[in-house]
Amino acid sequence: MTHLTASRSRFVRRLGAAIGSVLLAGASVVAATTPASAVDKMTHSQATAALSSSGITWSSSGNCSDRYNSTCTSFDQVNVATIQGIQTLKSASGCSINVTGGTETGHADGTYTHWNGYKLDISKYSCIGSYITNTFTYIGGSKWRSGAGNIYYDEVSHWDITYYNCGGC
Repeated sequence: MTHLTASRSRFVRRLGAAIGSVLLAGASVVAATTPASAVDKMTHSQATAALSSSGITWSSSGNCSDRYNSTCTSFDQVNVATIQGIQTLKSASGCSINVTGGTETGHADGTYTHWNGYKLDISKYSCIGSYITNTFTYIGGSKWRSGAGNIYYDEVSHWDITYYNCGGC
């Protein structure tokens, strides 16, 4: 084997090792180095594994995860960047986070919606509320914008979050 071939072979092995280091928490898809684009989707089980691995809980008024049932909390077809975004929020804030709304039917229509995987609803706790209102920029109408451009909307009973990206993951 020539020196060039041996170097190429080592490079390929290192590249394979680097790709292999993108760890999946259970079946989650959490990029170790590069944020995923918002079009990369997760299954419900991948998302719940990723949330669990970060200490994030979720609940459903219907105690279910059927995407086609508005009383359920589903993560089927959620954007990878959305899950990474809520993980970033948890890590940065140090607060408890409970997701109460995902990609299930019953939310408003549009492009950057729950159904399309861009939004999550979370329970209102004083810790996370204080973090959002003291860290992000108030933009009017009960809304705050993070430095990454994600929008946090205080909908009285919960926080509605739109993740355009993972927020610095």
